[in-house]
Amino acid sequence: MCTTCGCGVGEARVEGHHHHHHDHDHPHDHPHDHGAADRLVRVEQDILAHNDTHAAANRARFAERGIFAVNLVSSPGSGKTTLLARTLADLLARVPCAVIEGDQQTDHDAERIRAAGAPAVQVNTGKGCHLDAHMVGHALDALDPAADSLLFIENVGNLVCPAAFDLGEAHKVVVLSVTEGDDKPLKYPDMFAAADLMVLNKADLLPHVDFDVDRCVDFARRVRPDLPVVQLSATKGDGLDGWYAWLLDGHRRAAGRADAAE
Repeated sequence: MCTTCGCGVGEARVEGHHHHHHDHDHPHDHPHDHGAADRLVRVEQDILAHNDTHAAANRARFAERGIFAVNLVSSPGSGKTTLLARTLADLLARVPCAVIEGDQQTDHDAERIRAAGAPAVQVNTGKGCHLDAHMVGHALDALDPAADSLLFIENVGNLVCPAAFDLGEAHKVVVLSVTEGDDKPLKYPDMFAAADLMVLNKADLLPHVDFDVDRCVDFARRVRPDLPVVQLSATKGDGLDGWYAWLLDGHRRAAGRADAAE
């Protein structure tokens, strides 16, 4: 996880948040004695416990307002921003949507999302390789998503560290493109084990790449039995109905629970 991957110390910047900087609290020193490994484990546990406290606060906030929050995770280049922009274009007329965009640098993706018509806040993690729940809490303050809305959290492109960090979301959705290789679920098992849905994107390219869909699904379900899978093409539109049905069902359930609690 992040304490050993070598992603250096950086500062997160959240658009619209008055504390413009937020220290990324992961240590990145390397053990050089026999006790260092034990200390590293304790530090990792402390980091995750701190994160989980913020995640619980985010989750309570979502539940109170009927917000269905989805954490989109993938490798760089999977097409998840393209999928998100297409999703917003198709769903904004039906449900209120908002987006938290995570990237190490630039606000290009947030601008792209705003162009699709959705409110968005950019979180730049600097040298950090993933979002954490504290960053998301600050982004929520700036974004203030509407009650009964669909909130997309687009994580930094990385199939390792985001697996361990709960952001308070209802579900992690792992996006895998058919150009990446069908053995990704075995290479990055923690991410696929943490996911509640696998989206196979760029399905229109299947005739042109060496990618076995059945093999990939089998590998994914070895680490996460019964993992639902949606195969689609964000650019061509094939298979999007299944993705939208999954989102809208979750949105209805989240809004219904909030109404029942009132």
